[in-house]
Amino acid sequence: MHKWVVVALLVVLGLLQYTLWLGNGGWRDLQIVEQRVTVQEEANLPMRERNARLAAEVTDLKTGLDAIEERARSDMGMVRSDEQFFWVPGVAITTELIGINAGLVVQPRLDREQSPP
Repeated sequence: MHKWVVVALLVVLGLLQYTLWLGNGGWRDLQIVEQRVTVQEEANLPMRERNARLAAEVTDLKTGLDAIEERARSDMGMVRSDEQFFWVPGVAITTELIGINAGLVVQPRLDREQSPP
C-alpha cells in the first residue's frame, strides 16, 4: 500500500511538472511572451522618442509665448502690429506667405509715366 501512495504522488508531481513546463501559461508560453515584449519594446522606442519631443514642444507652447510667436512667424509668416514688413525685389519668398499676409504685403508699383531708375 505504501508503494501505491508513492506512485500516486509521483504521477501527481509529473502532471504538475508537465503543466509547469509545457501547459497553458507555462514556461514555454512565458518565453514566447517575453520575445513578443522585446520586439514590441523595440518598435515602441522611436514612438517614445517622438512623444517626448512632442511633449516638450507642448510644454513650451503652453508656458512661453516665444515659441508661439516663432511658430506663427515661420509657419504662417505673421508680423506683429508694431513691426513693418519690407518686401525686397529679387529675394525669394514663399508665395503661401504672401497669400496669407496679403493685407500686410504691399508690392511697390511703378506708374506707367515713370521709368525705373
